[in-house]
Amino acid sequence: MNNITIAWIAFPFFVGFVIYLLPKLDRYLSLGTAIVSAAYAFWLFAQPSPLKLILLDNFGVTLEADQLSGFFILTNALVTLAVILYCWDTGKSAFFYAQAIILHGSVNAAFVCADFVSLYVALEVSGIAAFLLIAYPRTDRSIWVGLRYLFVSNIAMLFYLIGAVLVYQAHHSFAFAGLRGSPPEALALIFLGLLVKGGIFVSGLWLPLTHSESESPVSALLSGIVVKSGIFPLVRCALVLDEIDPIVRFFGVATALLGVFYAVFEKDSKRMLAFHTVSQLGFVLAAPKVGGFYALTHGLVKSALFLIAGVLPSRNFKELQHQPIDTSIWIALVMASFSISGFPLLSGFGAKVLTTKNLVPWQVIAMNIAALGTAISFAKFIFLPHQKTEKKQNNHPGFWAAMIVLIGGLIGANVVYYDAYNLENIIKPLATIALGWLAYLLIFKHSKIKLPRFGEKFDDLVGFMSLVLILLFWMGLAWLGI
Repeated sequence: MNNITIAWIAFPFFVGFVIYLLPKLDRYLSLGTAIVSAAYAFWLFAQPSPLKLILLDNFGVTLEADQLSGFFILTNALVTLAVILYCWDTGKSAFFYAQAIILHGSVNAAFVCADFVSLYVALEVSGIAAFLLIAYPRTDRSIWVGLRYLFVSNIAMLFYLIGAVLVYQAHHSFAFAGLRGSPPEALALIFLGLLVKGGIFVSGLWLPLTHSESESPVSALLSGIVVKSGIFPLVRCALVLDEIDPIVRFFGVATALLGVFYAVFEKDSKRMLAFHTVSQLGFVLAAPKVGGFYALTHGLVKSALFLIAGVLPSRNFKELQHQPIDTSIWIALVMASFSISGFPLLSGFGAKVLTTKNLVPWQVIAMNIAALGTAISFAKFIFLPHQKTEKKQNNHPGFWAAMIVLIGGLIGANVVYYDAYNLENIIKPLATIALGWLAYLLIFKHSKIKLPRFGEKFDDLVGFMSLVLILLFWMGLAWLGI
């Protein structure tokens, strides 16, 4: 079993290299790699106990693969599979597919890491691959957005690395459990790096511009899987160390509210989706015990929505309200919007019910407000005009293949928590959705409020890192008593 895990980690990097040697096979090799990852995730679900590997004693690689890893790996596999299908006939070069698969492999590695140095390597590789995909169009705008992402990411990971050294200094081990008993500076520095990489709270305000300005398939990869490489270690630490759990939950609630506040007033469809990525990541952190299932559901939904946004006639909601979209595209858009809003029959419903049942009392009101804001935001898509058109423009066979994978996954994932389907659980989400739709139609549809982009400027991003670092240091002293 250990050999299978090691071979599975190495396989995408080998394929990425082979793609350069055999560029005509780029799509087929990429597709096969995603399918292998999906198979490995299902294999993990069938294992009776977690797989633990200690490859280099205290000095390095400690791996742990369990059902939590399985949910994140399956998300990575399905999103990558959908993006490859979407790009099938778009003329992307072998370079694009090679970087996508290297990104896929590095994110997979992050999902099984159980020590801070191995995780650092995985996050750095994924950051470089993501930068190359963001800058793929080679326009001045895309290169600037990519460099901005890379610079913020590198600063955050420098803080993270110093924190990892402090953990080793305290315990002579880089294991996640080493946070217990380490100085508060270690917690603050490591968590700052992970919060920035994961797009959490104000330290994640780099995310809206990066995700909205990238090409649609790259946006799907970034929102669907890349940010989760920063989320996964936070969830893992909260499960390993009980004293970390309140800190992770706090940032989950704060992130859910911040993201949804911006999303409700956003007039640009891709920026609205990006802000909702911030918000939905908050839901993952708000209930770490069930974060894996929510991460799977969010990855499928958000990837589908970004791919759909790429074929809409405009990004501006005001313009879309006067340009009917094709009914078939609208149906896919509505199904994804229903799922993220928590509508029954799609896995978003089960994920929200399961998350709600695992909240602690102080979180409940705030997360209900975030759920209401989600319903308001996605009413913008649901109530768009549509009509059946003879000529289907801007979409291609690959688009529908991707939709089958992603929306089919949302339907199939219902089996994870079918116990959610009882009258009490169904009534509350439906009431929240109805109230959100009503608020949108009566108030927010006609709102002209446009929030300033404060906090998204490059200087502000670095400044917010300092503020979050101070907050984390205080938490380390006050909440952990160290």
